[in-house]
Amino acid sequence: MTRIARTLACAALLAALPVLSGCAAPIAQFIVETRNHQGDLALENKNYNDAALAYRLALRVAPGDEHARAGLAAVQLQIAAQEYELSKFDDALASLQVAAKYDPDSVRLAELKIEIEQARIKRRIVLSNYPTYKETGLSLRKAYAQLPKESNAIVATLQRFDYRYDSNELEKAIRQSGELSAEITHLTARLVNYRQLVESGSPELGTQTPLAPAASLLPLP
Repeated sequence: MTRIARTLACAALLAALPVLSGCAAPIAQFIVETRNHQGDLALENKNYNDAALAYRLALRVAPGDEHARAGLAAVQLQIAAQEYELSKFDDALASLQVAAKYDPDSVRLAELKIEIEQARIKRRIVLSNYPTYKETGLSLRKAYAQLPKESNAIVATLQRFDYRYDSNELEKAIRQSGELSAEITHLTARLVNYRQLVESGSPELGTQTPLAPAASLLPLP
């Protein structure tokens, strides 16, 4: 490019600066609105990571934007709730700390923080009482997950009676129902014993000791 051409280009750019400056505000507003819309859609679809990113990008352009601040606080609350359900207490509290920057007066945030902190204390108590509680709990969940299959088998037997009209099918359904009832009774006994173990850590007490409500056995400071 020749010196004259460069001079003309610079002159044209300088002349355009006032116009560009005048467009900056509308462009920024458009970016913020677009990012907020993307965040709203992601939040609605429970895609919390994308929602958080969209709101953060909006706040980069307009740190005081109310919509983006409220959106990011709501997202962080949802993320904290998910982490809480996975027993990731430290991560959940960190997510709440981020949410508090954008919505420090949130009642739900304060309630969830207290709930998580209490759960963390209770987990320590449970671990000290019954270190293998996870394995036992998983075994119980798997056993209970099988119950619908057994119940469905009874339904299938009853359905066969509807077109066979064979009372043997009813006899079979009664037998299946008895087996299911026995299994539920057995699982309930295991469940009661499991609660006793995590609350007191005293297997010798078994199910003979009257069980007080869990809250009374897991006092919080």
